[in-house]
Amino acid sequence: MTSLILASTSRYRAELLTRLGLSFRTVAPQVDESAYSAANARDLACSLAQAKAQAVAGNHSGSVIIGSDQVAFCDGRFLGKPGSLEAAMEQLQFQRGKTTQFETAICVVDALGRSSLACVTTNVGWLDASLLSDAQIEAYVQKERPIDCAGAAKSEGLGVTLIAHMRSDDPTALIGLPLIALTGLLRKAGVEPLT
Repeated sequence: MTSLILASTSRYRAELLTRLGLSFRTVAPQVDESAYSAANARDLACSLAQAKAQAVAGNHSGSVIIGSDQVAFCDGRFLGKPGSLEAAMEQLQFQRGKTTQFETAICVVDALGRSSLACVTTNVGWLDASLLSDAQIEAYVQKERPIDCAGAAKSEGLGVTLIAHMRSDDPTALIGLPLIALTGLLRKAGVEPLT
């Protein structure tokens, strides 16, 4: 049986992949994300997902590798992981009343080294200031501590209380690993979750 590797240290991605019932292990991809740039969020997410999968594939030939990355973009600004509670507050205040585009890309490298790529867009409309005060944002940040999520959004938790609407073809994409698209890429790589 082919070994399956998730090229990520994200606990969110690992939890999502567990839903498919497949045996896998995680390997840190050792990719310097700051070395990558692109004109738009989709291209950047795709480049990073591919770089992560290829980095791990180089040391694990014969395995199927999953690389993934998510890039958030709002009103002309890329939003990364805030890293601190203060930065999370600032990001959420900035997004209030706007729509943020989250591009979640996945790259699967099969056992022969061939790669396949997919990207899922999720548009998140945030409540405006009349419905979302600074005090409410601060309460959310203190309770959820979303410092490791792009755009400080944890839709799988209390983050839903900040959101007016979400539009996506895959409800798991915003959490970090679009399972619908991934299932198709895994099948293409010879991994069938149902058998």
